[in-house]
Amino acid sequence: MSLYLEHFGLREPPFRITPHTDFFFTGANRGPTLEALVYAITQDEGIVKVTGEVGSGKTMLCRMLLERLPDNVETLYLANPSLSRQEILGAIADELGIPTDGKATHSLTRALQDALIERYAAGKRVVMLIDEAHAMPAESLEEIRLLSNLESKATKLLQIALFAQPELDERLAANDMRQLRERITQHFSLAPLKPDDVASYIEFRLRAAGYHGPNPFTAAAVKLIAEISEGLSRRINILADKALLAAYSHGSHQVDSGEIRIAAQDARFSPLHQKSGFNVKPLLWGLAGIGIATLLFALAFNLGSRSVPPPLAEAPSATTNTLPAPPAKTLQPRTLSGSQAESPSNIRFGPLTRQHFDQYDEWLKKAPRQHYFIQLLATDATHTGEIEGFLARAAPLLDPSQLRAYRSSLSGSDRVGIIYGDFPNREAAAAAMQALPESIKAAQPFPRQVSRLR
Repeated sequence: MSLYLEHFGLREPPFRITPHTDFFFTGANRGPTLEALVYAITQDEGIVKVTGEVGSGKTMLCRMLLERLPDNVETLYLANPSLSRQEILGAIADELGIPTDGKATHSLTRALQDALIERYAAGKRVVMLIDEAHAMPAESLEEIRLLSNLESKATKLLQIALFAQPELDERLAANDMRQLRERITQHFSLAPLKPDDVASYIEFRLRAAGYHGPNPFTAAAVKLIAEISEGLSRRINILADKALLAAYSHGSHQVDSGEIRIAAQDARFSPLHQKSGFNVKPLLWGLAGIGIATLLFALAFNLGSRSVPPPLAEAPSATTNTLPAPPAKTLQPRTLSGSQAESPSNIRFGPLTRQHFDQYDEWLKKAPRQHYFIQLLATDATHTGEIEGFLARAAPLLDPSQLRAYRSSLSGSDRVGIIYGDFPNREAAAAAMQALPESIKAAQPFPRQVSRLR
């Protein structure tokens, strides 16, 4: 529903529930988890498992992983885990371009191994990502274990990553699953967002959708969203979207507790844990007001005759904007030097920005590919005031010689990133990140490898 976009000055809906990697939130340990996943899949030799509640962001993380894996990694994505053992083999064979021709299971497995050996000899790794793995039949889980045994003399030929609800852990705890359980070498868990993270998440999604005004969600509204959603990002999206629509229907540019109650009544979420301390049922059924469906009917009836209030003006300067910047793009950037900073979009960057463009160019010539840096900020290249303001604020707090800016062009989007430091490994970068000033941490920094810039 995009009725409120012009009303709030948005470029696109900020709270869609369909995973969109431009809206990946790196806070609440999501960014470091992604980095660790990339490392585990490209360096490890066991099965990787990611668990989280319904709506916690597993599919978004999986999509981000597909973007972040290096070019020499070939990915197989299995979205329907309820396939039988033979169907899984057939799906993998189809992805690898192997004709099945009615092959028996052992013949098909041999053909898969030959194809994987051929790719390994060509310097490629093959990774299979399985979404909703908790729904896999027992025989299919056993096939996953057998597939993890495919190997050359030196390494595994197929890396497997399972994305699942916590029910998978319960299944793996069974005695007959111990062989598969022991092959899982890396475990990751997506916990629900904490109340402070919910506030940052909402503001980040608004910024990523092109919003530049003061935060329309009051502190009371954010607190209520955190309680009702129980920290699940999908529920947060649903509540925030419905609340924006409710505010629009009232002609308001502010979302307060009343709009959240309307949204909650319409959503009617069930408690995540029936025995948890927080019970949302009394809140949901005791809410005053009308549902979103009624609002939509009223809007459709009156849309032609109703005058829509003008959208909010942009914030007067980047230094007064409290919304955090979106996370760094994770595909390889097209870097421009300081002398090229005016083209191709005729954007006029400030003197600090141009200086740090040049520092980036000099640094990248010598920086080892295996080294790490800290991604501090990434934003649209047209936000020149935000970029210049961030550099001006960061310079007194950090070593200015270690601050660098680069420009990238991805999917037609012209963006600028600000990075900091040069570290020999990820652990050193993570330790330095923890020592950053709190005002810098508010932008949700995370470590990245230099190889991702080339």
